[in-house]
Amino acid sequence: MGQQFWLLRDWSGLLQILINEQRQEQWLDMLQKASLESVVAVRGLVQPRPEEQANSDMPTGEIELHAAEIKLLNPALSNLPFLPHNRQVTEQVRLRYRYLDFRQTPLQRALRLRSSVLMGMRHFLHDQHGFVDVETPYLFRRTPGGAREFLVPSQQAGKFYSLPQSPQQFKQLLMVGGLDRYFQIARCFRDESRNPEKQPEFTQLDIEMSFVDTESILGLIEDLLVASWPSSHLGSPPSIPFPRLPYAEAMASYGIDKPDTRFGMKIHDITAFARHHSLFGTITNDRDCTVLAMVAPNGDSLCRTAFEKQAKLILENEVRHQPRNKVRLGITRISREETGNKFSGLRIPSNVQSEFMDMLKVNADDAVIMCAGEDRVNCQKGLGKVRLFTADYLEENGLKVRSDKFDFLWVIDFPLFVNSDKGQWESAHHPFTAPVAEEMHMLNDPQRWGEMRGQHYDLVLNGAEVGGGSIRVHSAAMQRRILDLLRIDHEELKHLLEALDSGCPPHGGIALGLDRLISIYAGSSSIRDVIAFPKTAAGNDLMSSSPCSVTKSDLDFYHISVNENAKTPLEDSFDSVDDSSAETKAAA
Repeated sequence: MGQQFWLLRDWSGLLQILINEQRQEQWLDMLQKASLESVVAVRGLVQPRPEEQANSDMPTGEIELHAAEIKLLNPALSNLPFLPHNRQVTEQVRLRYRYLDFRQTPLQRALRLRSSVLMGMRHFLHDQHGFVDVETPYLFRRTPGGAREFLVPSQQAGKFYSLPQSPQQFKQLLMVGGLDRYFQIARCFRDESRNPEKQPEFTQLDIEMSFVDTESILGLIEDLLVASWPSSHLGSPPSIPFPRLPYAEAMASYGIDKPDTRFGMKIHDITAFARHHSLFGTITNDRDCTVLAMVAPNGDSLCRTAFEKQAKLILENEVRHQPRNKVRLGITRISREETGNKFSGLRIPSNVQSEFMDMLKVNADDAVIMCAGEDRVNCQKGLGKVRLFTADYLEENGLKVRSDKFDFLWVIDFPLFVNSDKGQWESAHHPFTAPVAEEMHMLNDPQRWGEMRGQHYDLVLNGAEVGGGSIRVHSAAMQRRILDLLRIDHEELKHLLEALDSGCPPHGGIALGLDRLISIYAGSSSIRDVIAFPKTAAGNDLMSSSPCSVTKSDLDFYHISVNENAKTPLEDSFDSVDDSSAETKAAA
């Protein structure tokens, strides 16, 4: 019968098993009856393969295991829902049978990468910098602002706990208590199941320190990321310090507060030029009109009808629900011809074409994408979305736009307050963010609230927000003033105000969104690929069929009744999801 070869698989890969003739009768019948994915134990001696049998396509292709003993520990069913090597299976099926999905090498690698990074972070904070790992409660009280919280019933009729969106208040209370360096790998919750880019539960690295300033925190996080960098997976760590980019500059140059700086295509203000030469006709006669432009390198042949139609739709959707939302998109293409450059699309007067190209540093074969509108911020945000779409579109058509590096940067100098659609002031970050020191006096001047900057900072990686934090308000008087401005009842935060009144040191902190950070490290577009047991976009666990109904006696115990007619089932979506900023923009 000759020698028999079988493949054995574990998380690390495949290994060839050799069964010699003398042993075949003992084991072959057993192995042939066992289905794929059955669990076996093989004992033997690892030997080099004969040189002519080496397989350079396998990491273990130069060795094999000469079996001395084989046991069938647990046979698998022959009709499993899918086999790990089947890449055509849908994500719904993968989530339904997550325990089978774990057997795929990419998911194994992602979870082991996550473990490695988290262990590096713990070692850096606890062993090298004296931080204390403190667990904070999951059952808390409802707090004002931010995302919707999950309610947890109690045995006290009409009273509920809330699951915290972050340990924000707890870590500030720890600073009041003198625990000056805190960290936690924290589970956080928010009920935003209608948003396909959110997970109802997510993980963040939560950090707080007393007697610090912004630069101390930014420097600590840079050192933390380098120390925990998975070099065996990703090579050399990023260079530090990371660039600092003011919020106003991020919006002006990229149209977004979490810019992807792996590529250029910066936004330029050409309002004066456009108005002088009537590029968009009479719209530029409006004194409030803004005209912005960006250059798509080598975009002449690609930024045509199909692209323009989609770009217009993206622009209009971005500003649709905003006041002063009239916007227009225009594209000028510059083609290289023997007689010179040919302009097409949005007309640029021939006598100023050279000036136009010099102003924007345009080359032949480029396309210039422009936006005109009656509100500057709407134009910035709209063109910012078009910029990202343009990069995707060019890359889908074979052009290299983004670099392959991990591009970290800090966005700083955020507004402290923003005016909501209802005309009410809201915190840009959360109500506990301290104003920039030299602007604190503006709290007494309502006309200047919109000018105030907060000591708030976001960490951005490859166009995704992976962290956020701030220096906190440590004065009870200032905290009450800010709560009044935001129309938040002091009673909602009575415990925190009393703590601040007891003598609170200056403090600040940050939280890193670990799900998003690890997904970028792993090269995944979805954070579900780096979470062991993720929920769907509708907040469902397909494996355990949760959430689920409970009995009437369970509901009665908690004094709850259910309005069956009010059910609004959500549909699952399997687009990419995002854990958002780690430190939630909420008061939780």
